[in-house]
Amino acid sequence: MDLFSGSWAALRGAVADLPDGDFGRRSGCSGWLVRDLVCHLVIDAQDVLITLATPAEGEPTRDAVTYWELVAPPTGEDPLDALTVRLAAAYGEPWLLRFHLDDVGSAAGRAAELADRGALVGTRGQVLTVGDYLGAYVLEWTLHHLDLVAHVPGAVPPPAEGLARSRAMLEEIAGAAFPVSFSDADALLLGTGRRAPTAAERSRLAEAGGGLDARLPFVLG
Repeated sequence: MDLFSGSWAALRGAVADLPDGDFGRRSGCSGWLVRDLVCHLVIDAQDVLITLATPAEGEPTRDAVTYWELVAPPTGEDPLDALTVRLAAAYGEPWLLRFHLDDVGSAAGRAAELADRGALVGTRGQVLTVGDYLGAYVLEWTLHHLDLVAHVPGAVPPPAEGLARSRAMLEEIAGAAFPVSFSDADALLLGTGRRAPTAAERSRLAEAGGGLDARLPFVLG
């Protein structure tokens, strides 16, 4: 819960601190500007609120790690991606995006803090405890924080604790560990295809075993 709250607060704070001109910069999400990414975060916050208000019965079918599935790389034809870009453009002014994210994002953060971690919720046809659901989102917030600051000089990076936990989650999903010489941020960027490895990094990936060099990137959905 602390990692969820800390990661989410840091990401929202980073958006709040962005000058208007940075909303037109590229983000770390291929094909998206920073404004498109921020619009996506509004949708994410809505998803958190919806899920926390969707009680479920039975036994959990997923946990914080198995919530994520490896999917095919995006082709650019996903209608939801196109909708996100159109929605972001419709806001017009960056302050409107900031306001909406602060409004909905703060509500999602409060709802998470008030929720019973042991309660069951349903999302995407699966059942999770609230604790595991929020734990899964640590990876989401951390990756998108890296996306947000990818091309924004001087922007504050994600919290170290969220980076470390997200790396551990990605390694569990991959079934292999990234070289210890890789920083947590580099492991996440390389592992999810947000940055291509250099020749030296690819060599270290090969030496690490687990077939990481041949299996990258891990696209999560």
